[in-house]
Amino acid sequence: MATPTADSHDLIRVQGARENNLKDVNVELPKRRLTVFTGVSGSGKSSLVFGTIAAESQRLINETYSTFVQGFMPSLNRADYDVLEGITPAIVVDQERMGANARSTVGTVTDANAMLRVLFSRLGTPYIGPPTAFSFNVPTRKASGVMSTEKAGGKVEKNVVRQAIYLGGMCAECEGRGTISDLDMSEIIDESKSLVEGAILVPGYTADGWMVAPYKQVVPPDVPIKDLTEKQRNDLLYGETRKVKVEKINITYEGLIPKIRKSMFSKDVDSLQPHIKAFVERAAVFAACPKCDGTRLNESARSSTIKGVNIADVCAMQINDAADWIRTIDDRGVAPLVANLLHLFDAFVEIGLGYLSLDRPSGSLSGGEAQRTKMIRHLGSALTDVTYVFDEPTVGLHPHDIQRMNKLLLSLRDKGNTVLVVEHKPETIAIADHVVDLGPEAGTAGGSVCFEGTVAGLRSSGTMTGLHLDHRVRLKEAVRAATGKIEIRGANTHNLQDVDVDVPLGVLCVVTGVAGSGKSSLIHGSLARGGGAGDADVVVVDQSAIKGSRRSNPATYTGLLEPIRKAFAKANGVKPALFSSNSEGACESCNGNGMIYTELGFMETVATVCEDCGGKRFQAEVLELRFGGLNIAEVLDLPVSEAHTFFASGDAKTPAAATILARLEDVGLGYVKLGQPLNTLSGGERQRLKLATHLSDKGGVYVLDEPTSGLHLADVDNLLGLLDRLVDSGKSVIVIEHHQAVMAHADWIIDLGPGAGHDGGKIVFEGTPADLIAAKSTLTGEHLAEYVGG
Repeated sequence: MATPTADSHDLIRVQGARENNLKDVNVELPKRRLTVFTGVSGSGKSSLVFGTIAAESQRLINETYSTFVQGFMPSLNRADYDVLEGITPAIVVDQERMGANARSTVGTVTDANAMLRVLFSRLGTPYIGPPTAFSFNVPTRKASGVMSTEKAGGKVEKNVVRQAIYLGGMCAECEGRGTISDLDMSEIIDESKSLVEGAILVPGYTADGWMVAPYKQVVPPDVPIKDLTEKQRNDLLYGETRKVKVEKINITYEGLIPKIRKSMFSKDVDSLQPHIKAFVERAAVFAACPKCDGTRLNESARSSTIKGVNIADVCAMQINDAADWIRTIDDRGVAPLVANLLHLFDAFVEIGLGYLSLDRPSGSLSGGEAQRTKMIRHLGSALTDVTYVFDEPTVGLHPHDIQRMNKLLLSLRDKGNTVLVVEHKPETIAIADHVVDLGPEAGTAGGSVCFEGTVAGLRSSGTMTGLHLDHRVRLKEAVRAATGKIEIRGANTHNLQDVDVDVPLGVLCVVTGVAGSGKSSLIHGSLARGGGAGDADVVVVDQSAIKGSRRSNPATYTGLLEPIRKAFAKANGVKPALFSSNSEGACESCNGNGMIYTELGFMETVATVCEDCGGKRFQAEVLELRFGGLNIAEVLDLPVSEAHTFFASGDAKTPAAATILARLEDVGLGYVKLGQPLNTLSGGERQRLKLATHLSDKGGVYVLDEPTSGLHLADVDNLLGLLDRLVDSGKSVIVIEHHQAVMAHADWIIDLGPGAGHDGGKIVFEGTPADLIAAKSTLTGEHLAEYVGG
């Protein structure tokens, strides 16, 4: 019998892909197989997988909706390619952090809380009301008055309602946030000064500014705050809203504390400007709400129990413990609900997140944890023939946990799905059915397919990835001796169990352990916030995202543009502002964007190169001004390495610019163009850009959080060289890391465990890498011994 034609469509075919740095890339990816995309950071992997295949799948699906629905959806541009055939609906599981909304928890983002609320409203004793009575986002409301209901024929039926109660579970004291913020008044008011001397320390409240002017009308402006009467002080800090006259203008007056609570302290901290964020973090003292004990729920919601356990207790349990508790519920009336909850909790345990609790704020999850939490909803999905796209799913995973992740990727494939993975770890590359290696290098030197085939073929291909696939970092012959130590005593943040540890100074110290063992809690919670750092200046380079638009680029982010603009201005006798595409020198037609963006309503936005400046972003007369033979647009088009040579010597010698460029080269970003928009950089590139900006900091202790994220095997050696240079220059470097190469290169290792959550939180090993391998007493020791012996 002839094979049906429908069965012959077994490839995703891409031809002529030119997104970002891709150079007419042609690939054929087998469907219902696991394909891993490798290559150095910046070689074009994300441009091909996310920017072309996934983006086009999403765009084509969106086009099937009505124009009315499309009006509510983000408008997506067509990717730059010639032919794209055989694509199936794509589900992207990326590393973007989950929204840091104060009300968002692991339970709310996975719908576990919604199911638990229904469960407690059915089985909880005493019965207190419907599911909303257990929701910390719904307040209990009382209403009295006339309720109107429209009827047929335009009639209105009116009923008098007296004390109608709409039940919710929100704690009234903290409004369902679980914490209350008290204010450190010494950070807000300088008691020894008067208003005219600058007694108000809040950013923006300058002594002679408009923000302080209303207060001068209410209290004596030249009397120190400590000498004000009780009534005057109360009026200044907590006065009721009213109108006051300032220079014949009516201005709304409001007490300082309620005013700044509304304008600064009620907002998401991450959305504030850096100087305001720093003030808020200094002035706000957060503590668990005393009324609900941090559970977010009112007394009524906490009074209803099932088998002696209330909903807040379940949310506070580790998920693997919550799963055991759910198994004890045997009631046919809620059997489907219990089955769904069990499936969800078991998926958490299977994916290695059983140590989380449902009340954990979703904004506090790391990139890897967030990605795995998103992955959970797809594990039990009945959908097949879907393309799943993963962005380094092993980020934040201990070698022990990577095996578990590999099984999950294979199980998604075995259900009949196409799985595309961008990955650097050899353990995950090894399980691929098909490998696409991009390169040969990064940026303009990348964007080509260097190899396509099996893992065995990649090994013998001679490409950068092939050569490094079996590369192993050896233990150092001699480790450095510590020059001092930071003592951490009684650390008990999150799951830490009164940990006492000495973190050595003057060496490369690696803190490791399985995911959820307490590494970040120990370093960020106890050391980076000064809980043991003493007088040491700690510089933390973490994984929090850089907010980048198409207007910001490496030159603006690192402050490099400043000395460049001044050098151009001095050489040409004009203002520095002319050499900024965000200021006076910007092309007037495109406002310095280089592109004209035309919104077409529900259709995709069309981006065309600006005809006046040809995409150069500057006015024609600015481009005629030169420095060292180049104009500003040509300088911004230089890769970092070429720009370093340009500004380091000759006519264009600019030491301030050369210093910043040297740091960018140090962190392996020599291929990135100075004017490349930040939103086109990969996660790994953004983190290294951040590290480059901190290299000049005066801090004596550097804390790096998984700096190998997004790094190719070949780039890890460069990173180790940078860490060595930092230590040799007199810095102390503490790295939270799972990568065996970094562990092997360490002078000292602190290993946490033995497990995750309440099974972790203890120091299971302190010593040199050689001693850890010799002992093989921990999971880390076993995997490191296997790595070094390989």
